[in-house]
Amino acid sequence: MSVRRIRSFLFAACLSLPLSAANADEGMWTFDAFPAAKMQSDYGWAPDQAWLDKVRASAVRLTGGCSASFVSRQALILTNHHCVATCVEQNSTASNNILKAGFTARTKDEELKCAGQQAEVVTAIADVTPRVKAAIGSATGEAAIKARAAIISEIEKAGCTDTSKTRCQVVSLYGGGQYKLYIYRKYSDVRLVWAPEAQAAQFGGDPDNFNFPRYSMDASFLRAYEDGKPVATPQHLEWNPRGPKDGEATFVVGNPGSTQRMFTSEQLAFQRELAVPITVTTYSELRGRLIAAMASDPAKAREAAETLGGIENSLKVYIGRQKALGDPVFVGKLAAADAELKARSQGNSAIGNPWADIASAMNAYRDFYIADRFSLPSGDLFNYAMTLVRLASERGKPAAERLPGYSDSAIPLAEKRLTDPRPIYPWLDALTMEWSLSKAREYLGADHPQTKILLGKESPEALAKRLVAGTQLADPAVRRALLDGGAKAIAASKDPMIVYARSIDANDRALQKRYDELVDAPLTAAQAKLADARFAAYGSSAYPDATFTLRISYGKVAGWTENGRQVPTRTTLGGTFDRATGFEPFDLPPAFVSNKARIDKEATYDFVTTNDIIGGNSGSPVIDRAGTVIGAAFDGNIHSLGGNYGYDGTINRTVVVSTDAVEEALRNIYPAPHLLAELHAR
Repeated sequence: MSVRRIRSFLFAACLSLPLSAANADEGMWTFDAFPAAKMQSDYGWAPDQAWLDKVRASAVRLTGGCSASFVSRQALILTNHHCVATCVEQNSTASNNILKAGFTARTKDEELKCAGQQAEVVTAIADVTPRVKAAIGSATGEAAIKARAAIISEIEKAGCTDTSKTRCQVVSLYGGGQYKLYIYRKYSDVRLVWAPEAQAAQFGGDPDNFNFPRYSMDASFLRAYEDGKPVATPQHLEWNPRGPKDGEATFVVGNPGSTQRMFTSEQLAFQRELAVPITVTTYSELRGRLIAAMASDPAKAREAAETLGGIENSLKVYIGRQKALGDPVFVGKLAAADAELKARSQGNSAIGNPWADIASAMNAYRDFYIADRFSLPSGDLFNYAMTLVRLASERGKPAAERLPGYSDSAIPLAEKRLTDPRPIYPWLDALTMEWSLSKAREYLGADHPQTKILLGKESPEALAKRLVAGTQLADPAVRRALLDGGAKAIAASKDPMIVYARSIDANDRALQKRYDELVDAPLTAAQAKLADARFAAYGSSAYPDATFTLRISYGKVAGWTENGRQVPTRTTLGGTFDRATGFEPFDLPPAFVSNKARIDKEATYDFVTTNDIIGGNSGSPVIDRAGTVIGAAFDGNIHSLGGNYGYDGTINRTVVVSTDAVEEALRNIYPAPHLLAELHAR
């Protein structure tokens, strides 16, 4: 569990309703509120409850931030290569770099554990709104946050008494207008089964990222285990290795991470003026530091490859958001929608003026946002230290008094991530930590009290080097001993990273308390009123913003028109050879070269649909009307980057790797007849 605190209104779900009923194929719908009538009107057909129930039972959430699906009776999980790349990298060595060479487990005994990974399947969704709202009552400020935390913890504990196999999570929707309890069947033993060469998945690299046409084998397989054996999954999606048909209906089922589509003008201004520009600037520097370090040493190039890929992906996302927020036409549409709702709500005394309340909260946050953003440094070893410090402190507290992320339902996953063995690269941890500390000093100033708390009299470079070199937290046995030893062991520890985490803990807690009082509580109250305003103005036929919980979107296979040119709906495997230049990132994967004569060049490789997705949907199955899986979503086109704030069905597209291509890969590029037999077993 990362301890880098990311405040809920900034990067988690926007807690409010879309302005009106969704248009065209827009919408990330909850399974208990699928718009069957709307789809029936749009497409002349809609799935029934049995169809939805089967699909829901086959959908998987990966706690690393991706989506997936069961596609066999023995818990074979289809997802994206980039969703498992960290696992592949962690199981690679200098002498056996399976990230570069690819990996196929020929037997189940060869399947490799993925540290920190957990697979979760929704088994029930319950509305707990009345209980949560009653507990909050008329409380305001920090008292409201504590009351909410206490009742949510109570609901989660009652819903999941067996925390070894179940996980409960109460999710806030519609700005506190609704609270839903999601119950998951969890599988904490997840293993790698198949992954193609990294270059097959990453062909085109950063230049092709968020673009189309694409030629990417961004697919992999995992497997869920329990008690050392593969889980039985009679509820799974039927594998259908075919190319798509233009215009056919498609469904994406997964866990979109977050959207902020109904931010008020004040919230959008905050994003445009502060949050997004700082992210773009600081991530750009981190990318540069990494590239320079990787160029100096082949070992570093291997060890940081996935970190760099993740940073480049995130950077492109935020550059796209920055562009969207700077587009006067796009922002004008958002402002007009906000103004229309405000006009419709005038005179409704029950709603009041939540816009003014949100503006007040945003102004309050401007006063300490920089301090809040840079209150904790980055780095795996520091995250381990702070998690240990806080688990020792939070575990024995009443639910209302705990920090976010340390509820009884969240602690088992935090402990798993803390104790699972995985490689740590000290140079990479030191680089990340010194970068984050240097940015804190830069944005806060050398004389800011928090800078002195973070650095004392040391430089970012010297402090990071000293802490990383001196800590023993890279050893999972050391982490386990500190975890088991509890508060006494943490207090007695002389490990420099633990000592440092203890020294900056109080400052971060004070910022959390300030945020709860001045930002979270008033925003939650105001956005709940906005939800009421939207229900009153437009009815209830609208979807909540994304919350990394299970959603379903419907759309169709369709290209789009750009610069007067019709963009095709699909690419073929043969097109990879035409696009190749022989130079990175357009160099052919070795297995493609060696098996060129065997590859079906006409097999559909990647294709696009109008489905509405966002980050977190990576790995989501793309399902046809028959309920069979025909692909896995792995990207959006460049226009979809504005989808954080709004959806445009004329140009926003989901990019999918086809099961047709994956089948061809398993047959002729990375032969795995045993996996083909498992996928086709009935």
